[in-house]
Amino acid sequence: MEFPQSAADGALTVPLYRLAHGRTGDKGNRSNISVIAWHPALWDVLVEQVTEDAVARRFAPRRPSGVRRYLLPQLHAMNFVIDDVLDGGVNDSLNLDSHGKALSYLLLDLPVRVPAALAQHLAGPP
Repeated sequence: MEFPQSAADGALTVPLYRLAHGRTGDKGNRSNISVIAWHPALWDVLVEQVTEDAVARRFAPRRPSGVRRYLLPQLHAMNFVIDDVLDGGVNDSLNLDSHGKALSYLLLDLPVRVPAALAQHLAGPP
């Protein structure tokens, strides 16, 4: 996916991995994905844009039955619990790519608009 460098208002659209890193696990047919800000200044942008609805849309092709977000503001992190996205789970699925560990990469490519004033806190090259 291509991301435009900047908008008329100076905001940048970048993949989520420029703002945060992720940790993922799975249990049965449920995936847990944690999103942890690279810098505390990015926390409000994450809370505003990486919502349950945004994650549900991102995973729509996998047909999740539910997405719940748990905020951990003192850690500048959030955890998503996504139900029914693992093709039945590790023991039931023949598709190794569907397991929870691989799904964080799908979420970390989510486009996020970042105010130009916060660009200094983004990870990776400009």
